[in-house]
Amino acid sequence: MILVTGATGHVGRELVERLAARGETVRAMTRRPEEIHLPPGAEAVYGDAADPESLDAAFRGADAAFLMSAQAVGSAPGPTHDITLVDAARRAALGRVVKLSVYDGGEGGTDPLGRWHTEAEAAVTGSGLAYTLLRPGRFMTNTLGWAPMIARGDDVYVPFADLPTASIDPADIAAVAAAALAGGHDGAAYRLTGPEILTPAEELAVIAKETGRTLRVVEPPEEAFRTGMARSGMSAEVIETILTRMRDDPPVPEVLPTVEEVLGRPATRFADWVARNREAFPARGDR
Repeated sequence: MILVTGATGHVGRELVERLAARGETVRAMTRRPEEIHLPPGAEAVYGDAADPESLDAAFRGADAAFLMSAQAVGSAPGPTHDITLVDAARRAALGRVVKLSVYDGGEGGTDPLGRWHTEAEAAVTGSGLAYTLLRPGRFMTNTLGWAPMIARGDDVYVPFADLPTASIDPADIAAVAAAALAGGHDGAAYRLTGPEILTPAEELAVIAKETGRTLRVVEPPEEAFRTGMARSGMSAEVIETILTRMRDDPPVPEVLPTVEEVLGRPATRFADWVARNREAFPARGDR
């Protein structure tokens, strides 16, 4: 049996569907099991990394697990949720874990973001469990946050709209996770990207074309961006770190072949992802 933590997230939900479709027995961990809709072969179980006692029951009987945490960086002295999940996996003597990390994995980072993710990965790599680390870049699903603005009008507020990235479809991350959970990828740390480099402004243009809209990028004031991150639970120190990275030392985007190497097919293009999720973005006349 495979346990999927974060089963209602963009990657976890896709992973549950994929594992169930290939005939695996899947346990989907969520804080609200009564609200989750699952495919045949999957069961919901309550579990919360902020409630360590709930994890032993969730992990009991599992052979492998997908580990992810939505804990906001800086909301605690360290990545306590990641550590708690790994501890539960060790107590359950799992044969394998696949950890969802971030693109740089905190490698050598000395700022608050780097320290957090370095510690989170170290909990896995030092656990004694067989593991695979997945390090995706920006998610294509980040653009779903624009949908309410698109529903209201043509102006879409996008911070750092000219910063290029190689965004990835979470379904591709889930497919790589499913492959890793099947074995043959132990000890790997996979950086994952999409197949093309686009700026958020260019992504919005793709959405505009698909929906028949004339959408305009508006750069929001920095203070509005700062306020939004604070609402998500980030500390002031982490917010300033993110702003400094994006202003002064933005990452250099690259297209990596990892998805195709693991899956034997190309990674999903943004336009194809938009077409598949067309209903999320109101078209002309839908407002």
